[in-house]
Order: sequence, then structure tokens, then C-alpha cells
Amino acid sequence: MLESLGLDAIAENLYRAMLQCPEDDLATIGARLQISDTRLREALDQLHEMSLVRPASGVAAQYRPVHPEVGIGALIERRRLRIQQELHRVEAARSAADELVVDLAMTATERPGRSGIRHLEDLAEIREQLGLLSREVRYELMALVPGGGQSEDNRAAARPQDKALLARGVRMRTLYVDSFLACSASVTYAKWLVERGAEVRTTPVLPIRMTIMDRSMAIIPVDPHNSADGALLLTNRGVLTALCELFTLFWRDARALEAHEQRSRDDRGLSQQEAAVLQLLAEGYTDEVIAKRLGVSPRTARRVAAELMARLEARSRFQAGIRAAARGWLTGEE
Repeated sequence: MLESLGLDAIAENLYRAMLQCPEDDLATIGARLQISDTRLREALDQLHEMSLVRPASGVAAQYRPVHPEVGIGALIERRRLRIQQELHRVEAARSAADELVVDLAMTATERPGRSGIRHLEDLAEIREQLGLLSREVRYELMALVPGGGQSEDNRAAARPQDKALLARGVRMRTLYVDSFLACSASVTYAKWLVERGAEVRTTPVLPIRMTIMDRSMAIIPVDPHNSADGALLLTNRGVLTALCELFTLFWRDARALEAHEQRSRDDRGLSQQEAAVLQLLAEGYTDEVIAKRLGVSPRTARRVAAELMARLEARSRFQAGIRAAARGWLTGEE
């Protein structure tokens, strides 16, 4: 049970035996567990290194177990910190990828003759260009669609283009955030796409809206946080390579639309939204930031966080993190 903290089975059995019979010496415990002196010493060294045993006062070569509330609690905290650091590194890598795409695009605009960049001024121009470019797509279209449920205007504008693309045999892959599942009209549209051969998946968080066509053209917002700034039409090979890698990164770990109907919770009993909130809470984000990342309202983010704390019987978010790690809910794999 303690392997997740780095303790092997023999060391764990030794620790349990020392807790149950603290007055027994190591030789007695080793004989009872039927392990060799060499393996007994290795297990003891492991326990000592992890601060789960301490030298007995006034007794040479004898050790006493540290109470699990203290010893294991310290291990969980160290593990939590390592997980948090790893999650921060992953998040930093994703943020760096986002920033790199935007930086490359903005730098390229300073050299318009060679940049492969065109600025689309507003939503009307963006839709017009998407309509024109969709007629030129030959084999593949990939899209990241953050922000939850899509508006009726967006669906109406996209339907004839999507229908024509799929009729031509273009492979269409669309990735939404999980919160879009709460919009029945958006889900109905996604199912309509799937029935015609499209692939649709969802993921808890998406960094940026983008559409990539034949891996040779892409449209991304100038500022992901301000749609009024318009969008960039990109044909620069370096930028497109980064965007395709970004899409692949999120697509690989996302869940197919059909999977949501088959299974709504993972082995921990968490929905994907709950798992994402738990991860973001462990990274120290506020409810407002979590809401923005998941495409939900701050009220929904607070509600999910409160429900998680109640399930963990935690009085604070720090305590919730400790108990989530103890239950194996925070493994670094989310």
C-alpha cells in the first residue's frame, strides 16, 4: 500500500511489524517475516532513509518505528511538493509553447514580406477567411475549441463548411473542453459531426483556440484573452510545426465523445472536470483562473472545489491536497 511513496513490500512489512511489536528486536522480526539478515538490513536502511525509523535511545543497533501519522505524513508532504513541482514544470512547458507561438507570430509581423503572417481584423473577417480556406482543404483539419459550449451563430456558420469538408473525405479532428458537454446543443452538433465521420474529443483544459488546415495554414487569436484583437492567419513553417505539436499533445490525452457516455468517472471516482480542478488547486490557482482554464463560471469552479474538499473531509485546501495525495488522487499523471 505504501509503494506509491517509494517503500517496497519487504520494507513495508518490516515497518508494520515494528509498529505492531515495538519491543521485539530485529532478529526476532526478521525470523518471523522469514527474510534474510542482508535483506533485513536493506529494508531497515530504506526505512531509516525515509525517516520511518529512528535509533532507540540507549540501545545499540536497535531501532524504533516513527509513528505513521508523523513519518508517513512527512513522506506525503514531500511527495506532494515533488508532484506540485512537476506539475508546475509541465504547465510552464505548455505556457512556453503558447508564448512561443504568439511571440513568433508577433515577431514575424515586423517582417511582413517574409513572415507568412496576415492579420484578420475582426470576427466577420475571420469567418470569411475560414469559409474561403475550408474550400481549399484537401486532407486534414484540426481544431482546438476552448470556452465551453459554442454559440448558435458559431454552429450555424460552421455547419455548411463542416458538411462540405466531411463529404470530400477530409479528416476532421476537433478538441473541446469538457465543460462544453453541459451545453446540449453543442453536444448534439458534435454528435452530428461524428455521424458524418469526424473525430471529436474533450479534455479538461485547452490553452488557445486554433484551426489548422492541411498542416500548412492555421488561424489563431492575436490575444487569447481578447477576441477583439482579431486573429492571425499563419503559413510560416516553423510556427505551424509548433502548433501541430501542441495539438498532438492535447489530442493524445483527450477522451473520445463516445467515452463520456460509457464512463463518466475514473478509477479514483473523479470526473475529468474534478480531476482537472484538483490538479489546478494543487498548482495553487485561484477559482477565477481555474474557471477560465476549464471554460466554466467561477461559481462552478468554487462548487467543484468545495465538493472535493467535502469528499476529502478537509477544512482547508492545503489539507485537501495532503489527503488527496494520501488517497492516491494526486499522482502527477493527470
